[in-house]
Amino acid sequence: MTRHDLVIVGAGPVGMALALALKDAGLDMLLVDARPRGAARDDPRILALSHGTRLTLERLGVWNRLPATAIESIHVSHQGGLGRSLLQAEEYGQPALGYVVAAGALAAALDDALLAAGIPLHEHTTVSRLVPGAEDVLINLADGHNLSARLAACAEGSIVSDEESPLVERDYGQHAVISVATPATPHHGRAWERFTPQGPLAVLPCGQDCAIVHTAAPADADALLALDDDAYLARLQEHFGQRLRFAAVGQRARYPLVLRYRQEPIGRRTVWLGNAAQTLHPVAGQGYNLALRDVWACAQTLIRAGGDPGAADTLAAYANARRLDRTGTIRFTDTLVRLFSSSFGPLKHARGAGLFALDLLPPARHFVAKRMMFGARAWP
Repeated sequence: MTRHDLVIVGAGPVGMALALALKDAGLDMLLVDARPRGAARDDPRILALSHGTRLTLERLGVWNRLPATAIESIHVSHQGGLGRSLLQAEEYGQPALGYVVAAGALAAALDDALLAAGIPLHEHTTVSRLVPGAEDVLINLADGHNLSARLAACAEGSIVSDEESPLVERDYGQHAVISVATPATPHHGRAWERFTPQGPLAVLPCGQDCAIVHTAAPADADALLALDDDAYLARLQEHFGQRLRFAAVGQRARYPLVLRYRQEPIGRRTVWLGNAAQTLHPVAGQGYNLALRDVWACAQTLIRAGGDPGAADTLAAYANARRLDRTGTIRFTDTLVRLFSSSFGPLKHARGAGLFALDLLPPARHFVAKRMMFGARAWP
């Protein structure tokens, strides 16, 4: 049985980012992943990255390798009511409010950086259980072998631990139908977030095309997938409105939408990151941005503390430092979904008034924009 300072379970964009953030920390690290190496390069999802995430990816040395599309403005509206708001990057002295990147391209850039840094990764290695002890955590593998580490970082998936942090779960009763559509006219770097009674509809600039995240009830999602391209385009256009016309659409896929998070992202000699710590609704595109803020803070805490990376006081310091941003972002996305997915008449008018106020009051607009760019603490 081999012993390491740190074993990172999951070699997706979260686990790889943690390894890169700690590559000069002097730790004996190992990444393990159940999939073959490079599997994340085929991830079809599209990610909305905040300006803060760009800064972190620059620090990790991978930003310049990414084909990213800048989000220069965000148009927020709700179906069936008046009121809208427009956020523009130029108001905040930033080159963009955020960026759109293919998840597979991000994974490829991170994996290339791992290879260049010589950080070891064991593929086809499934972790079945974690057994924390006083000095280390025993990592049981599905093939019957074991690893040992002073700290286990669970970066994705559901790993069974003897000391699981309690989970909070909410099924939104929604599925996201994702696709890439070609607009009939240029998008000019604008993103749209349109709230409807069925759920939010996001249209994101992605190269010359637009990434679509179309939220619907599960039965409606089935129906949307069954439509031919022309019929789906007509349904999408009806749902979205006429602010942008769509000329063609690519292959569609769907994902169930839930809120799932651990009340505490740490346990004895264990830290949970990314989807292992929290899975958020894609509204406002906060999932990976929150995960990367967690990753960077975790790495910096381990570097500052030195010594035993799994020490209880070190992990507690990390959890305390991240509590405000993590809790605030979870509540922010959950509130948006529940507030804007209701067709209750008085609430619809209140939403419209809120969007009008957001557009007319620069401080309120500034608050929302900064939160989307940097998180609850306007990080960094």
